[in-house]
Amino acid sequence: MKLQRKNRLRAIAAGALVVSSAVALTACGSDDNSKSNGGESQGASNIKCEGKGNLLASGSSAQKNAMDLWIRNYTAACGSTKVNYKATGSGAGIQEFLQGKTAFAGSDSALKDEEVAASKKVCKDSQAINMPMLGGPIAVGFNVNGVDKLTLDAETLAKIFNSDIKNWNDEAIQKLNPDAKLPDLKIQAFHRSDESGTTDNFTKYLKAAAPSAWPHEPGKAWEGEGGQSADGSSGVSSQVKQVNGAISYFELSYATSGSLKTVDLKTGAAAPVQATTDNASKAIAEAKVVGKGKDLALELAYDTKAEGAYPITLVTYEIACEKGNSSDTLEATKSFLTYLSSEDGQKVLKERGYAPLPAEIATKVRSTVTSLS
Repeated sequence: MKLQRKNRLRAIAAGALVVSSAVALTACGSDDNSKSNGGESQGASNIKCEGKGNLLASGSSAQKNAMDLWIRNYTAACGSTKVNYKATGSGAGIQEFLQGKTAFAGSDSALKDEEVAASKKVCKDSQAINMPMLGGPIAVGFNVNGVDKLTLDAETLAKIFNSDIKNWNDEAIQKLNPDAKLPDLKIQAFHRSDESGTTDNFTKYLKAAAPSAWPHEPGKAWEGEGGQSADGSSGVSSQVKQVNGAISYFELSYATSGSLKTVDLKTGAAAPVQATTDNASKAIAEAKVVGKGKDLALELAYDTKAEGAYPITLVTYEIACEKGNSSDTLEATKSFLTYLSSEDGQKVLKERGYAPLPAEIATKVRSTVTSLS
C-alpha cells in the first residue's frame, strides 16, 4: 500500500511538472506573438483566425508599406493562412479582381460605375463594394540642391506638372519662397507610368484647387503634358532621391523611408500646411460617405482651406464582393480584413506614415466586413 501511495504521489508530481512547463511555454509563445521583429505591437491575441490556405490580392502600391506590416502581424497569429499582396497599382489590381484572379483588390480611388457593372460577372448575384481601410497624405517630394524648404500652391504645382513652369528659379516659385536661393535648374517632373489611384487623387486635387491651371480631367492614367514617368510609388520616389531638380508625388511613407524633402502647401489657410498624418486626418475628417448600402465610397475635400488640413490626401479601399465571394477564400478574407479595420490594425498605421480611419468610418467598415458572404 505504501509503495502504491508513493507511485501515485510521483505521478501527481510529474503531472504537475508537465502542466507547469506547458503554461511556461504558452506564456513564452504569447510574448513572442505579441511583438513583431521590429517591436511593434501585433495585437495577435485579438485576431480571430478563420479560414486557411493562400489569400491572393493585388493593387494599390500606396498601401504597400502598411500591407507589409499588416501581413506580418496577421500571419504571426494565423499561420494557417498565407497572404500574398502584390503592389501592382490600383488599376491593375482592380482588373485582376474583375478577372476573378484575386480575393480582393486594393485601390486608392473608389470603383467607377463601369467597374461596378463589370464586377457583377465575378460576384455571383451581387457586386463589388468599396471598404476604406487607411488614409494618408500624398506628399510632393523634391530634390533641389541647396533648397531644404519649399512652399508651393495648387496653381504653381499644376503648371509645374503640366510643363508650363520649367525652371526652379521661375518667378512664380520665387514669389512663394522669397528667402530661398532657387537655382537656374531645369525642373524634372516625374509622374506614374502605371494606372494609379495616387495619380487619380493628385489630379483631383489639381482640378479642384486650380481648375484654370490644370485643364485635364482627373484619372488613374496621367494626362499632363511632358514630364518623365516611372513605375509605382517606389519608382517615382527613387527618381526624386537620385535626380537633382526632380519633383514628384507619392505617399508620405515613401518620403519618410527615403529621407526625402516634401513641399508645404499654401492652401488659403493662415500658414502653409505640412504633409503629415495628423494634417491629412484633418482633411479626411471632412470626407462624406457617398456610397450606397454597404458601399462606403468617400468624397474627399481636395480644396479645403481649413486650418492645418493637408488637402492632397487619399483613402485606400479594399474591394471585395458584397455577396458571392469564393467559398475557398471567404473566411480568410473576412478574418484578414477584420484585423485591418480593427483598433489594433488601425493603431499601427502612424508608424508607417499613414492616417487611421476616423472612428465612425472604421466602425462602419467592420460591420460591412462581417456581412460579406
